[in-house]
Amino acid sequence: MKSLYKSQIGKKEIISLYDQKLKDLNIDYKYKLINTSFGKTNIIVIGDSTKPPILIIHGSNGCAPISLETYPNLYKDFQVFAIDVLAQPNKSAENRLSMKDDSYGFWMNEIINKLSLTDVTMAGFSFGGLIILKTLIQDEKNIKVVFLSAPAFIVNGNPIVLLFKVFIPMKLYMKTKKSKYLEKFLNTLFTEPDTFALEYLSKVFLYFNMDFTPVPVIKDSEAKLITTPINIFAAKKDIMFPGIKMLKRASKIFPSLNNTILLENSKHVQNRIDNNKIEKIISRK
Repeated sequence: MKSLYKSQIGKKEIISLYDQKLKDLNIDYKYKLINTSFGKTNIIVIGDSTKPPILIIHGSNGCAPISLETYPNLYKDFQVFAIDVLAQPNKSAENRLSMKDDSYGFWMNEIINKLSLTDVTMAGFSFGGLIILKTLIQDEKNIKVVFLSAPAFIVNGNPIVLLFKVFIPMKLYMKTKKSKYLEKFLNTLFTEPDTFALEYLSKVFLYFNMDFTPVPVIKDSEAKLITTPINIFAAKKDIMFPGIKMLKRASKIFPSLNNTILLENSKHVQNRIDNNKIEKIISRK
């Protein structure tokens, strides 16, 4: 299989940033490598094994340390399993799964089964939301409740707006390596400046073959079969997955919709204040 990295030097730089971010978190952790039918999956585990399990799943072009930084206090109430999603710039296998079928659901449930977990809480951001919903569609028996932040797979934004504000700046940065285009991209999607995202994505965009497949949306018939309580944090200023549009559709298609919150001042990527609010709700505090 051809590597998703454009060069070994580029891969080394990206993984070095991964390691540095994990080191900067200054947490006690252990790696767990799970062999699945879809490829080896790297997981960062923190917290007491006697506490209930929570799986946290990052978004596109991300990695597990970002999830741990987003919700730094979950380990106080849970044993945290931060998943490195397959075919992303991280330490899991480079096998790219299809978003059109239930592969992501089979993969995640295989991980849950191999970890012998039950009554699992799941929390995911953006593409992580799609993975969680695919998991529920495929087999939800081991899932207790889910929390989705600006999730993919429910609605999509205006493709013309996305083309000019997201895709073109990204491509211009990849072509010219001029930071102004990357900064424009980040300013469109991030609610507040993120130094690590700037450094990490500057490497990912240049050295990693990203997946530009259009993100599908969940079918009404699939959503209506889900019985697991679903909590959604939608971002009002999110042009990728618009918050108001998302909550309107979610309220119609999910019979198990438990709670929804519209983050009034949030773009696609939440700021620290909103992430803290989300974290407290997940921990039921």
